Amino acid sequence: MAKILVLNGSSRENGNTEQLTDVILEGVSSTRINIRDFLIQPIVDKRHDPEGFTTVADDYDQIIELVRQHDVLIFATPIYWYGMSGHMKQFIDRWSQSLRDTRFSFKEEMKKKKAFVIICGGDNPYIKGLPLIQQFQYIFQFMGIEYIGYVIGEGNAPGDVLRDERAISQAKYWNTFFCSL
Repeated sequence: MAKILVLNGSSRENGNTEQLTDVILEGVSSTRINIRDFLIQPIVDKRHDPEGFTTVADDYDQIIELVRQHDVLIFATPIYWYGMSGHMKQFIDRWSQSLRDTRFSFKEEMKKKKAFVIICGGDNPYIKGLPLIQQFQYIFQFMGIEYIGYVIGEGNAPGDVLRDERAISQAKYWNTFFCSL
């Protein structure tokens, strides 16, 4: 049985992204975290310094340990200004630090994982959210993570996504997939 980790990048509790994630994972065992509940400092870019790695006093390592323990990573984020949320971006930016962390082989470990993306937005997300999906695809490709798919939902006010028949239909399809893992 695959171990699934949801990385929720929303700053809103029980928002559309979380509600769509609930439909996709109904009856599926998973670990869920809200990145907003963790303190993640900005990346300290040491790529060109001799030491190449700096530890930062924050909660990032707690999340990375969870990532390392799971097989499937679900990246769930609202579309904020046509990109991922700041919480999600801050977390992924710190991967540059993990790539230089000598405590483990981050990129090699990530190559064993599968990734799925859930995004929600209110301004024509089925078109304007596609560059964000592509951004995630490029991130996964760089890391060697197997990309398994995505769902886009339309919604602005909390609960709107539950009236998006297209998103709910796709969510139910993916639910059968995740139930089979």
